[in-house]
Amino acid sequence: MKKEIRRKEIKNKGQILKIKKGTLLRLLKYVAFNYKFKLILVIFCILFSALASVVTTVFTQRLIDLVIIPGLNTGLNSVLKNLLSITITMGIVYLISVLCTLIQARTMAEVTQGTLRNLRDDMFTKMEKLPVKYFDTHPHGDIMSSYTNDTDAIRELIGRGIPTFIQSFLSVVSVFVMMIVYSVYLTLAVILALFVTVNIVKKVGGKSASYMLSQQKSLAKEEGFIEEMMEGQRVIKVFCHQEESKKDFDILNDKLGKDSTAANIFSNILGPITNNMGNILYVFLALVGSILVFLNVDNLSISGISQITIGIIVSFLTMARSLSQTIGQITQQINMITMGMAGASRVFSLMDEEEEKDGGYVSLVSVEYDKDGNIHETDKHTDNWAWKHPHKADGSITYTPLKGDIVMENVDFGYTEEKQVLFDISLYAKPGQKIAFVGATGAGKTTITNLLNRFYDIPDGKIRYDGINITKIKKPDLRRSLGIVLQDVNLFSGTVLDNIRYGRIDATDEECIKAAKLANADGFITRLPNGYNTVLSANASNLSQGQRQLLSIARAIISDPPVMILDEATSSIDTRTEALVQKGMDNLMKGRTVFVIAHRLSTIKNSNAIMVLDHGHIIERGDHESLLKEKGVYYNLYTGAVELE
Repeated sequence: MKKEIRRKEIKNKGQILKIKKGTLLRLLKYVAFNYKFKLILVIFCILFSALASVVTTVFTQRLIDLVIIPGLNTGLNSVLKNLLSITITMGIVYLISVLCTLIQARTMAEVTQGTLRNLRDDMFTKMEKLPVKYFDTHPHGDIMSSYTNDTDAIRELIGRGIPTFIQSFLSVVSVFVMMIVYSVYLTLAVILALFVTVNIVKKVGGKSASYMLSQQKSLAKEEGFIEEMMEGQRVIKVFCHQEESKKDFDILNDKLGKDSTAANIFSNILGPITNNMGNILYVFLALVGSILVFLNVDNLSISGISQITIGIIVSFLTMARSLSQTIGQITQQINMITMGMAGASRVFSLMDEEEEKDGGYVSLVSVEYDKDGNIHETDKHTDNWAWKHPHKADGSITYTPLKGDIVMENVDFGYTEEKQVLFDISLYAKPGQKIAFVGATGAGKTTITNLLNRFYDIPDGKIRYDGINITKIKKPDLRRSLGIVLQDVNLFSGTVLDNIRYGRIDATDEECIKAAKLANADGFITRLPNGYNTVLSANASNLSQGQRQLLSIARAIISDPPVMILDEATSSIDTRTEALVQKGMDNLMKGRTVFVIAHRLSTIKNSNAIMVLDHGHIIERGDHESLLKEKGVYYNLYTGAVELE
C-alpha cells in the first residue's frame, strides 16, 4: 500500500508548469538593464538584415524588367548602365548585411552569456538570503535544475529565439508592404493562405507548447530524484532497494519520455505543415500571376505600376517563398521561446521567494574596557564582545557584555500551523552551564536549537540572550555568537586549513592548528599526505565519519563562541574517538554555555541540567543524580529499561 502511494506521489510530480504572466517582458527588462545600448545595436542590425532580404526581391524585379527583358530585344549595351547600377547596389547592400550579421552574432553572444552570468549571480545571492525553511521544503535537485536546465533554456531564448523572432517579424512586415505595393490582388490571396496556415500552426503549436512546459517540469523532477539517489547510494545498496529505486525512476522517466515525445511530435510536424502550405501558396500564386500577366489585369495598381510584369511575378513568388520560410522559422521558435519562458518563470520564481526576515537592530561589536571598567566599541579585534543596543525612544546606545545567558519562556512552536511541535517550553542556561536534551526522535530537541539560531521564529513565547529578546538581535550577529556542531557534517572543497577556517575567516594558520589540537584532530591531520594542506573534495569522502566530525568540531572551536550547540555531535564517532573528542570538548566548554543533544547518555552525565522531552513537552528536568533518584523516564533510559527510538 505504501509503495502504491509512493508511485502516485511520483506521478503527480510531473504536473504541467504554468508560465507567469509578464515573464517575457520581465526577462527583456532584465536583459536591457545591463545591455541597453548593445541591444539597440542588435535591433538595428536585425532591422537592416530584414530589409536587405526584402530589397533582394526588388533587385530581382528590376533586373528582369529593366535589364534581362529589354536586353533580349536591344542588346547588352543598351542596358549595361542599369545592370552595373543594380549589381553594385546589390553588392553594397549584401556586404553591409553580412557585417550586420557578424556584429549581431558577436554582440548577442556577449549579451546572452553576460545575462546568464548575472542571473546565476542573482540566483545564488538570493539563495543565500532564503530561510532554512525553503531548503527544507524544496528538493535540492529541483533547485539545481534552475541553474542548469532553466538557464540553458533561457540561453536559447535570448541568443536565438528572440532575435530570430524579431527578424522574422520585421521580414514579414516588410514583405507584406512590398507585396501590397506590387499587387493588392495577389496579396489578398497570400493573406487567405496565411490565415489558414496560422490557424493550423496555432492549434498544433499550442499542443506542443503545453507538452514542452510539462517536459521542463518533469526534467527537473527527474534530476532531483537522481541527485537524491546518488546521495543515498550506500543506503540503497545496504537495504537492497535497487529494484524499488529503479521502479520509481522508471515512473519519472516514463513521464518525461511521454511529455518529450508528445512535444517533439507536435513540434516536428509544424515544419512540414508550413513548408507544404508554402508550396501550395507558391503554385497558386504562379497560376494566378500568369493569368494576370496574360490578361494584363491590375486595376488596383500602386506607385505607378499599371500592370503585372514578369519581373513582378518572379519577385512576388520569391517573396511568397520567403514569407512561408519566415513563418516556418517563427513556428520553429515557438517551442524554444516556450521552454525559455518556462525556464525564466522558474528562475524568477526562485528570485521572488520571500527572503529571510530580520527585524533585529541589536548588533554584536568588538569592545575594550578602560581602567574604570567602562565599555568602549572598537574596530580592533579583541577577545571581548558586547551587544550594541540602540534605543529608539531617546537615541541612546547601551552595550551589554556577551556572556551566553540563555532563557526560554513559554515557547510554543510548529513548523506548520496544523501541527505544533513544542508546547510551553521554559528553561534557562547560565554562562558556563551545560544543558542536555534527551528524548525520542521527533520529541523537539533539534527544534529548540533551530529556534536559538532563529532558523525559525516563534509565534508565542520569548527567547532572551543576555537579557535581550533574540528577535531584536540581527540574525548574522546572533549566529556569529553561536557555535554549532551537527550530526551530518558538511565539509567543502579546499584544504583542511580552509575547512577549519570556515568558522572564522580571519583566523591565522596557528589559530586553526590550535583549534584542531583542542578538538584532538591534530593527530590524524598530521598523518594526511600533506597535513593541514591536504585538499579535501567530494565532502571529504576520503576521511572517516569520525575524522570529518573532528574537523567540524575544530571549525566550531575556531569561531570561539560563548554558546555551543552540539546536535548529536558524537553519535557517529567510535568509542575511542569519542573519548578524545570529549576531552577536547570539556576544555572548550569551560566558561561557555553549551546545549547538547545526545543519544549516548554517558556523554551528558556531567551536565548542569538534563531536559527530558516527549512530544514537545519537557516531562523531566534536573541533573543526572537527581533524575536517577526520581526513577522516571530518564532512569529507565539510563539503566536500559527503555531505549530511545
